[in-house]
Amino acid sequence: MQLYTILITFLGLFVGLLMGLTGAGGGILSVPLLIYVMGLPFYEATPIALASVATSAFIGAYLAFRSKILRYKAAMLMSAIGLATAPLGLAVANLTPEKPLILIFGFLLLFISARMLIHACGFIKTPLTFLPSPALCQLNESTGKLIWSSSCLRVLFLTGACTGFLSGLLGVGGGFILVPALQKFTNLPMKSIVGTTLGVIAIVSTGSVFFSTVTGSINLNAAVPFIFGSVLGLFLGRTLIERINPLHVQKIFSVFTICVALNMLHKSIF
Repeated sequence: MQLYTILITFLGLFVGLLMGLTGAGGGILSVPLLIYVMGLPFYEATPIALASVATSAFIGAYLAFRSKILRYKAAMLMSAIGLATAPLGLAVANLTPEKPLILIFGFLLLFISARMLIHACGFIKTPLTFLPSPALCQLNESTGKLIWSSSCLRVLFLTGACTGFLSGLLGVGGGFILVPALQKFTNLPMKSIVGTTLGVIAIVSTGSVFFSTVTGSINLNAAVPFIFGSVLGLFLGRTLIERINPLHVQKIFSVFTICVALNMLHKSIF
């Protein structure tokens, strides 16, 4: 049992280091690592992964709030909707066999990592969108606040709903949905988009962990040392990032994540 605790703590340290070097997106590797290194079933790995992502997101959101770049009203709206749809995603996950869930996660991981590699290599400088469209959520330059139109409310509602559902279903924070959506449908600066995204991830991920705890699907013996290790790794990564080229880190991380995704798909299919 002591060896198990030490191993999962170091695994959390590794994931936290990735989160510190690459942002909250580094936490997406928590699920496959917990499954294939620690041998946890999918339904136990997802809430533990969410707990570690929520921890790093809370730290980032707090720093964004202090810097006054977090759009807290938009974050609260999306979080409220996400908290309502997260139990639905968790219920679907509990009713779905493990193999299809791992396949979905593997394809999603492959898409996210490939997209990250494309951006890190500089092939695409702008968000991946299908059609150009005006920002539906406009920032009032004079007041510094969003203009709350019906179209803006609808976009934020749908974004929060998708984030919450996938958080409960797959144990992912949802930054891969939130950042492109806010880039496409708002005229917020990138720093504000990242800060607002971290605020939503922190609240929705915490809610999903709470729902998992209530239903008894979280393994506290594995969760506590993993989260402890991830917090240590997070602060270590934030220290090291000042000495390392972030683009090089993103490229290495993307290639590594693609290999993990392909391995997940191969094991699930064959």
